[in-house]
Amino acid sequence: MHVHMLLMKDGKPVFSDDEGYAHLSKTAHYFMGGLLKHIASLCAITNPSTNSFKRLVPGFEAPVTVGYATSNRSAVIRIPAYAKSPDKRRFELRNPDATCNPYFCYAAILMAGLDGIKNKIDPHEEGWGPYDFNLFHLPEEEKAKLKGLPTSLPEALDALEADNDYLTADGVFPKELIANLIKTKRAECLELSKIPHPAEFEKYYNL
Repeated sequence: MHVHMLLMKDGKPVFSDDEGYAHLSKTAHYFMGGLLKHIASLCAITNPSTNSFKRLVPGFEAPVTVGYATSNRSAVIRIPAYAKSPDKRRFELRNPDATCNPYFCYAAILMAGLDGIKNKIDPHEEGWGPYDFNLFHLPEEEKAKLKGLPTSLPEALDALEADNDYLTADGVFPKELIANLIKTKRAECLELSKIPHPAEFEKYYNL
């Protein structure tokens, strides 16, 4: 469930700048910086099932690397090169999936982006790109330097527990909601961890 984002103010595009990288403005880059800074905790909301993380693995079109680039499906934020007019210039967050609650998902994404604008988080200065090459083809020693998305729901929940102030700013996400979400999802993880998967029966039943 890739999420495309652009902001308008007084009918004019905030994210467009002919002089910026990929024709995006500083504001757009700060928004991306906020997303990338908080991406691990966002995953608890944008990818809220244990099954979500079976998709977020290397070698598929789903992203695994914390970074941004133009027309690069291996980075978590992709800037579509075909969006050329100022009112269409945007970027997409590629990790969310349709098991999420869309109201929580879109609100959380917006809060992360606004935090980036407020704190002027520059994704390039933070070392998150732009990665204008296929990250899957990097040598292993270079891949080891890249920051990746959480590999499981418990890992994403740990990140959300440690990083949620940007969500609770101005009371948008009540602290009780965050706490209950984490509690509920941890209970789901524990429940599912005790249930054998059909593939386990196929692999181990005759041993």
